[in-house]
Amino acid sequence: MSDFSSGQRLDALKRYFGHGAFRGAQERAVESILGGRDTLCVMPTGAGKSVCFQLPAVLLDGITFVISPLISLMKDQIDSLSQNGIPCACINSSLSLSEIKNVLSNTAKGRYKLIYIAPERLDNEWFLSFAKSLKISMIVVDEAHCVSQWGQDFRVSYTKISDFVDSIMLAGIPARPFVCAFTATATPRVREDIVKMLKLQDPEIIVSGFDRENLNFEVRRPAKKFEELSSFLRELRSQEQSSQERSSQERSSKSGIIYCLTRKTVDELSEKLKSLGFSVAPYHAGLSAKDRHKNQEDFIFDRVHIIVATNAFGMGVNKSNVSFVLHYNMPKDIESYYQEAGRAGRDGSPADAVILYSGQDIRTNLFLINESKDKQYSSPEEEMYLKSLERKRLKEMDLYCNTHECLRRYILKYFGEEIKNPQSGCKNCGNCNCKSDIKDITVLSQKILSCVFRMRENFGKNTVIDVLKGSKNARVQRFMLDKLSTYGICKEHRTEIQDAITFLLVNGFLDMTNGEFPVLKLGGRANEILKDKIKVEMKLSANKQKESQVADERAAKLAADKLLKAPAGTISTIDQKLFANLKSLRAKLANAQNLPAYIIFHDSALIDMCAKLPKTKEDFAMISGVGAQKLERYGDIFIKEISNYLSAAQS
Repeated sequence: MSDFSSGQRLDALKRYFGHGAFRGAQERAVESILGGRDTLCVMPTGAGKSVCFQLPAVLLDGITFVISPLISLMKDQIDSLSQNGIPCACINSSLSLSEIKNVLSNTAKGRYKLIYIAPERLDNEWFLSFAKSLKISMIVVDEAHCVSQWGQDFRVSYTKISDFVDSIMLAGIPARPFVCAFTATATPRVREDIVKMLKLQDPEIIVSGFDRENLNFEVRRPAKKFEELSSFLRELRSQEQSSQERSSQERSSKSGIIYCLTRKTVDELSEKLKSLGFSVAPYHAGLSAKDRHKNQEDFIFDRVHIIVATNAFGMGVNKSNVSFVLHYNMPKDIESYYQEAGRAGRDGSPADAVILYSGQDIRTNLFLINESKDKQYSSPEEEMYLKSLERKRLKEMDLYCNTHECLRRYILKYFGEEIKNPQSGCKNCGNCNCKSDIKDITVLSQKILSCVFRMRENFGKNTVIDVLKGSKNARVQRFMLDKLSTYGICKEHRTEIQDAITFLLVNGFLDMTNGEFPVLKLGGRANEILKDKIKVEMKLSANKQKESQVADERAAKLAADKLLKAPAGTISTIDQKLFANLKSLRAKLANAQNLPAYIIFHDSALIDMCAKLPKTKEDFAMISGVGAQKLERYGDIFIKEISNYLSAAQS
């Protein structure tokens, strides 16, 4: 297999995807794949993973199998590829028998470059027999973290992928198709598992930066969640109405996702928000397939602005104008959270990722883990093991929600990456943008660690706190914990103990077991405090009034920055009326083809049109996202719309 030159790669990128240059680690991934090497690529949501395998698939001789876990994920990518003039198809349960036969016939005739298939299809005898008759150049595993038991979405069907590759080799195919794995969220441990479970051969491992700089991360701990949610939504609506000049026909273009832990919460929240006048639809597995499909389509096609959903929603939804993802309940792990939060701001615009946290969220998540009935286990031992992993990930999520340190740094560190200039903070998360004080908690830390030690590391966090506070509850007295020398030694620190314990856990001075009833233990760094007597300082949050003031100041500064510093060709500097006209034209074209608007053009392409005002097809070809197919299909239409607008403005 021969390599392709840099010029050939860039020509294909422009011709099929309309981009003049690769982003981030895309070029390295494409180069590795076109060189015929097994590749593992970890890139955050919105970083352009799909291009990394779709472009090589077009250039390589033969067909590419893309193993994908969800029908919605397949449909979204096939719609986008078809718009770009790339022949592709899928085989899944949504197709009739005659439709599947048609796909197989066209595949055998070499009419497709990519075939999307579900992992469950791989151990089907007739499909395996069919695959052996094809010239397969590459096998792509999308959402590859599903192969690892250490990952958040482990699927048994993914463990059979390597057997499928081995079966193809046994058929006497001259060369083994190389295997490429892609995921947005994988810790170092999960990456090792992916390589092992997929039997990747000497793979190129590409881990691009996990950071999504346009996302503002925030954790709020409101006394009344719904009041906080409705206030948040009203504030966003007010900001958008004041920042945009709208025509009388134009509706809000911003969308949002609200995640909840249970179906009941989804239903209740949807009805409450509707009663307040918000454009909302629910989504969860308890709805009929027809209702789920309708609600998802309404959201994707901008007929409703907010989807309230369980975590069953989202994978495969490549919606570009999602301006916020709010978790009404704390999610089960950081991997899930980062993947779900990453569905905001995919177009690069500023977006919010907010969690509304409460202690009850821990109990609900633990109940869902311990009482899970929707997963199958091969043995009681496997069930116990996998649930212990889920509880460990839940512990990390809880620490994230309670830390006073930089939220972005916490996430990146979890995935094995360090933030740039950690001392200065990220300047774009709730903790870094909150005024705070630094307090010396050396003595308090010594007392907490001593108490855990004297309690023989056998009790949970709440019981440790009760002992430190000098509580007289029945549990303390039953275990005679009131007789310990550390009983009541932190009465003067009542309001700080919880935060101090979280700080000690985050920084490795304390540890917590992963069992059904987790207990506190001394961490690997405990002796640094107990024996080395290091100084311990903790960042303390300001009160709510100060936090609100800081948030207002930050919003005002961001607004000023957008107006004064925005470069040409951004949403703040373009003609908003022309932008609205182009969006209306895009919507008309999308509706005629029954496609989401972003499949035709992302907002970034429309913004580029407003900035460059193309007059000819040669000009239009220079717009971001315009490849050869879209140039022929839409060039004249959009050029005419721009020309008519400019003529009317001059008359």
